[in-house]
Amino acid sequence: MSRAAIVAETLTWIGTPYRHQASLKGVGCDCLGLVRGVWRAFHGAEPEPMVAYTPDWAEARGTETLAAAAGRHLTPVAIDAAREGDVVLFRWRASLPAKHAAILISADRMVHAHQGAAVATASFTPWWRRRAAFAFAFPGVDS
Repeated sequence: MSRAAIVAETLTWIGTPYRHQASLKGVGCDCLGLVRGVWRAFHGAEPEPMVAYTPDWAEARGTETLAAAAGRHLTPVAIDAAREGDVVLFRWRASLPAKHAAILISADRMVHAHQGAAVATASFTPWWRRRAAFAFAFPGVDS
């Protein structure tokens, strides 16, 4: 699978309304739901059952649950080596676990879903880069 194909699929999610725990293109998704939907487009069924989670799950548990799940199914890459088509996980503060995900569509643009808004593109600005904690490539992506 090519990075261009991942970017093209990711862009088809733009405008999908934010819905916590959802993952249906055009109907609703959260940031994890976006990544899950792009996964399904290339790999079919999701690799493990999705468990329910609350909006404050990362703070409540205090563990890198999202990064651990990504590490089970995606290929870790250095944050400074992340490229278009890669998933980037963000933490809001250095003391907190990563709890937000986006997919890079270029070196300086990403697509993400955030509460109160539809899936949209955003600049991968220094503000976001400072909060980037992990990066992963989808399995089978061309280098």
